Amino acid sequence: MPSTSDPRIELADPQAYIKRQTGLVGDRDPLEVLGSTPNAIGQLIAGHDAAILRRRPFEGKWTPTEIIGHLIDVEWTYGFRTRMIAAHDQPALTGMDQDLWVSAQRYNACDAHDLADAFASMRGVNLAFWTGMTEAELDRYGVHNERGNESLRHIRMLIAGHDLWHLDQLRRYVEAAADLRA
Repeated sequence: MPSTSDPRIELADPQAYIKRQTGLVGDRDPLEVLGSTPNAIGQLIAGHDAAILRRRPFEGKWTPTEIIGHLIDVEWTYGFRTRMIAAHDQPALTGMDQDLWVSAQRYNACDAHDLADAFASMRGVNLAFWTGMTEAELDRYGVHNERGNESLRHIRMLIAGHDLWHLDQLRRYVEAAADLRA
């Protein structure tokens, strides 16, 4: 069960963020989590039209559509970071302002189902990259400007935990958006 603490505080505290994300994965295989996420997103939004998924069920929070857009942004970001680590020795990794990215992409003007399909395609490419890594490659690392050294093995756990966090959020937000009157 995800933490009920304010995620903005946890994003500002790198160690709290890492603990939350990796704790969600627990003993699960991160590759299995990563592989199951596209289907889980599809199941959560199935039967809901784009207008419902664009509803903002909680003031100042993302819509279900924006959550999926955020997952796309993260897939791009971590896809780039992991390739940098695989190809370069200890590359610098830059953080991102997730709210600015979601806003700049205007995700809420998109169809959530199209975004889910795009995410699934991107995840497929990145999952193939992950599954092809050797144990030695997983120990390669980059230097994140906010969190310090991050190995590919560690990043894989972070992404899996990130998926689980946002799948729970997406479930709650879709339910709340569907309950709102148009």
